[in-house]
Amino acid sequence: MSVQQSIEAKLGTWFAPLHLEVVNESHMHSVPPGSESHFRVTVVSEAFTGRRLVERHRAVNEALAVELAGPVHALALHTLTPEEWFARGGSVRESPPCLGGSKAG
Repeated sequence: MSVQQSIEAKLGTWFAPLHLEVVNESHMHSVPPGSESHFRVTVVSEAFTGRRLVERHRAVNEALAVELAGPVHALALHTLTPEEWFARGGSVRESPPCLGGSKAG
């Protein structure tokens, strides 16, 4: 199972999301081709209702503890309730380009 598939499976189990998107953004960073180290994650779940942003992020980090201790270097997290998701028109902003390091080729 790929790192991305593992992330998707765990978040799907932990949060029963209305919407889940896991995007491998490793290619935007100074890592070897084919890496799975940088991800943008959008989780829309009722489980976040009444929870502060830091609590939501801690819950995702707990669910992905194995991945964060190993291959995952960075997560850009968007953790929303269904109401927040629909208020945003069902979208989140894209990650900005990486400005650090040189591209590994």
